[in-house]
Amino acid sequence: QMYRKNVQQLLQNLIRKLASVSQYEEVLAKINATSTDRLTVLKTKPQSIQRDITTVCNDPYMLAQQLTHIELERLSYIGPEEFVQAFVQKGPLDNDKSCYGDRKKTRHLEAYVEWFNRLSYLVATEICMKKHRARVIEYFIDVARECFNIGNFNSLMAIISGMNMSSVSRLRKTWAKVKTAKFDILEHQMDPSSNFYNYRTALRGAAQRSLTAHSNREKIVIPFFSLLIKDIYFLNEGCASRLPNGHINFEKFWELAKQVREFMTWKQVECPFERDRKILQYLLTVPVFSDDG
Repeated sequence: QMYRKNVQQLLQNLIRKLASVSQYEEVLAKINATSTDRLTVLKTKPQSIQRDITTVCNDPYMLAQQLTHIELERLSYIGPEEFVQAFVQKGPLDNDKSCYGDRKKTRHLEAYVEWFNRLSYLVATEICMKKHRARVIEYFIDVARECFNIGNFNSLMAIISGMNMSSVSRLRKTWAKVKTAKFDILEHQMDPSSNFYNYRTALRGAAQRSLTAHSNREKIVIPFFSLLIKDIYFLNEGCASRLPNGHINFEKFWELAKQVREFMTWKQVECPFERDRKILQYLLTVPVFSDDG
């Protein structure tokens, strides 16, 4: 009788989880379709887009909080099994899309990577399409700084990537008007040299803060996801699964489990900020150009 109740509870939880996942995937499909439609309209009638990010949200702190909402929601759907599936055939550094093994089994992981790319191109698009470009750049610098303070390193890196795209970095007259001191500090924090030493130090600090946190705000740790994937990939590829004597290399699998377990802890944090539907809708569906566009 006791086991029957436990099994029923497990089945109910599973059904609830599957329904939630199905709903999430429907929302993703709808968001992608809306964004594609709006981009088509933008290409035919550029003047049709009246709004920009600063008219939708003129407070960079609020935008950083809404970005954190998106990050935590998308993270919450990535299961530990997706990391295993991601490296079944090839590595994440391979441009061949088959590197994710069975795509259906890694779709939430891929959706999260696509979100990073979208945010980078959104930043570049917003800057390039506006007359007051220097003001928009300074706005995004403030957003990025608040993301750093929150512990949202993925959005921070996406914003920096967007501002370092050739379409933005070549705007010399614009950059001459920008107070770049704050941006230089952020770039220093995310400097890739010495295997992202500065970022890893900041991440450890955020992780330590999370362990002793009294509020959900202090618990937020959103890692730079592409680097996390690469770390896990190289750990998996660089260490043999079996020792020379044929025994399983427990040290390797213990380290893999440790990294995934830490990620699982971070992704379960509930976002403490109030949702703003208007801002979220804009971030997820506004048309963005590719680098060539």
